[in-house]
Amino acid sequence: MTDPSTGAAEDPAVTLERLTGRFDDCLARLADTPAFAKHTAKGGVIDYGRRIMGLPGGPAVLYDRVATMEEAGIFAGTDWDHPEILQAPLAPNTLRTADQSTATLECLSELRLLAVGQGDYFHPAISSEQARHFVSQVLALNLTFLFSAPSEADRVALGRLAKPVRNLYAFIAERTGYDNIIGSLIAEIERILAQRPIMVDDVKAMVTQIAICMADASIDTAAAGRGADRLVSALFGPTAGCREDPGIQVYAERLETMDVHMLTQEANGFARAMHDTGLVSPYHPVFLRYVAYQRPDLVSAALGLSSTGRDGFLCYQQLILRLIEDAVHVETAQSVYGLALMLERGILYVPAIGPALWRQIFLPLHPAVEQSIAATFGAARPARVFLLAGVLTVLGQPMGVGQGNNPTCQSARAISMWAYTDPDYLLQLIAWAARDNTLTMHFEGQPITSSELQQGLMAGPLLDVDAVSIALVPHLDRVYIEMGRHTAGRPGDPHRWINAEFHGWWVGRGCRLAIDVPTGMLEDFDGFVRQFYATYHPYHNGNQPVIHPQPAGIAVTDSAARFIGWHAIAIYRVGLDPSGGMRVYFYNPNNDGGQDWGDGVVVSTDGNGERFGESSLPIAQFASRLYLFHFDERERGWPETVTAEEVQTVEDFARRSWAAAR
Repeated sequence: MTDPSTGAAEDPAVTLERLTGRFDDCLARLADTPAFAKHTAKGGVIDYGRRIMGLPGGPAVLYDRVATMEEAGIFAGTDWDHPEILQAPLAPNTLRTADQSTATLECLSELRLLAVGQGDYFHPAISSEQARHFVSQVLALNLTFLFSAPSEADRVALGRLAKPVRNLYAFIAERTGYDNIIGSLIAEIERILAQRPIMVDDVKAMVTQIAICMADASIDTAAAGRGADRLVSALFGPTAGCREDPGIQVYAERLETMDVHMLTQEANGFARAMHDTGLVSPYHPVFLRYVAYQRPDLVSAALGLSSTGRDGFLCYQQLILRLIEDAVHVETAQSVYGLALMLERGILYVPAIGPALWRQIFLPLHPAVEQSIAATFGAARPARVFLLAGVLTVLGQPMGVGQGNNPTCQSARAISMWAYTDPDYLLQLIAWAARDNTLTMHFEGQPITSSELQQGLMAGPLLDVDAVSIALVPHLDRVYIEMGRHTAGRPGDPHRWINAEFHGWWVGRGCRLAIDVPTGMLEDFDGFVRQFYATYHPYHNGNQPVIHPQPAGIAVTDSAARFIGWHAIAIYRVGLDPSGGMRVYFYNPNNDGGQDWGDGVVVSTDGNGERFGESSLPIAQFASRLYLFHFDERERGWPETVTAEEVQTVEDFARRSWAAAR
């Protein structure tokens, strides 16, 4: 910055002092502004706050004024005025995608919560312990601002905030200590990995940051304990042969010198690390490709297969070895986990799956599909390799499919449900979409061809999704919207007809809604709850399990129980959890299935009997957020056995949240 009077470079300390004076003046004016007009007086405070934060010592200046900013009303009228409802995972996206003013408010709020957590400021709505946890999470999710040079994407996204944000996180790290950061980061990674998502690039990036911290002698990572070692070794050194992370080429050369005993130890080490964490080391595909050629008898051990998987491998050995040859590479390392779990599912015994996978191996891709896949995964391997690897991961991890940062929950749910229930149909859809760049589905006997339709919900390229989704979702999105057009003018919710036609015959033709669509008001909620319990609750349906996953719709609420919107999920099973409570286990296409929906309704993804990828809630809490479900009209259960107390519990949860004004 230059001195306006001389044109010479101004001393940063002088600049900071000058900007601080102007900041204080703007803050005083904001404090004197009536509540109804404060939004018009925040501009100066936000602008000078951003500029101060970008200077050496700037975050400390703002930190000292946290109480004054709060009292002046800088957060008035925004979500930041309620720090108890803020969610740390949203912070990175806010900084990168929001406008400069909104992102600056996020930074100022984080400074405020740091002060609360450090005991330097008292806030009645959030405890110091909660604030410390929040700040640690935010910092853990933004470690790239501390340890890496800003990427081109961050420079473009952050603009003038790039320097202030880096200064902010450096200041927070100094005040909280790196040991707290690493501990929170490990907890966050393990929470995500417990859900076994397909897309783990962000997780691998966080593990890499942990490895960098562990290699830095100036950073004390002792408090992180074995959790850090477990994650880092699983990714960078899971076996004796690659313990010191020697590099891919060196490890490949070492394999040539190993005897069968050493190779067996390597195979077992890779399998243990993979199944323990859900992460696949880049060294694992190198080993698997080597033994596929030299010692096929070790493939089962390297994949960590049980008797079910081993039998599948022996019956379809040539197919599996060809899949390893074509799909398993360093760049597609996660496909090893998908291949192992696909074999464990036993789906190769479905007569159509083997031939369909052989077709996929030799499938030529449409140029537009090749371009879309290459745009996401790069050109290190042909697009067909990334797609084939994606097929293995989707078939092996049906509930690991995520919608990414896209408004396509319906399509992600469909892919997951087909991979789970109807995998040969999914492989047919993939073949059509990838080879022909179009697919045809039917609605009540009428063909719908995706290439003849206008754009659906997607407004641009898909973000943060697997290769199968890249090939399929654009078509499914358009078909889904077109099915909605076919239901125009019909009474009730269009999903009553769309879900069965879109997903398959196994979706119940009966459909129950909690609301009257034209008015949006609750309609016979008592009957809705009773029918849901009679359909899904084992005590009210004759102990009938869920045979096929059923699509359902929920009213999503935030951590303050405020209504956010409608969302597509799938009910997989209902049963007793380890503590003896009745729970609904469901699939949520959001990349993170563990969410706080307010009023004590916190979605669990681990520790309550969940299988990998499932979310769960006690049945009353789940029913309180449900607004649409399907059932078999010939299997209505016993609604009359549902007690008034059960119905009232559900209704109370609903009325305290999304149904408050309905």
